[in-house]
Amino acid sequence: MRPLTLGTPKPLLKVGGKTLLDHIVESLPPDIDEIVLVTKYLGHKIRDYCGDEFHGKRVTYVDGSERGTAYSFLAAKPHIKSDRFLFVYGDELPYPRDIEECLKHPASILCWDVEDPWNHGIASLQPDGSIAEIIEKPKSPSSNLIANGVMVLNKKVFGYQPQVGPKGEYYFADMVNQFVRSNKVIAVKSISPIGGISTPEDLGRAEKQFMERQSKFKV
Repeated sequence: MRPLTLGTPKPLLKVGGKTLLDHIVESLPPDIDEIVLVTKYLGHKIRDYCGDEFHGKRVTYVDGSERGTAYSFLAAKPHIKSDRFLFVYGDELPYPRDIEECLKHPASILCWDVEDPWNHGIASLQPDGSIAEIIEKPKSPSSNLIANGVMVLNKKVFGYQPQVGPKGEYYFADMVNQFVRSNKVIAVKSISPIGGISTPEDLGRAEKQFMERQSKFKV
């Protein structure tokens, strides 16, 4: 995402005049009244921006790990008070109704179809709509359905041991895959998906998709 992130952490980049973090927190239902924010790169800027209360929700901060996303996630465990919780990556642009649909299930992951499935985590489904497994960036994708970074999980996910990746990092996605293999996790199809934001060009595309969403649903 450089040069945009040279002085700004990615969650504070803007789409539609608001930061990604603003969009995420504004999409949460009122009964979610506390947020645990795991920060790493330029984390102090996120703390300064959000403060102790952000959009009316209490904020707890956790320092991420150099060992990868799995251990950054595990660092939040002492601060997760309820058995069931909502997980959202910090570079998502979720639609509130999609989150509402995810929260209707004990465990779920937001999914949608894409044109480049080989570049994502592909969700294979059971007949009942639950996820059998997630295959990261398969050479021969079995479908176009990707698993996104919006999930309803429970504390069982903390019990899975992450495996080290080829670059020596431990990935949260591996823990999620172990979780879906052992628990019923429903694939919730997004009605208004906005694709991943990895490059400055993606940010421009996301801006266009966001404006189309605003017009379509008159948010």
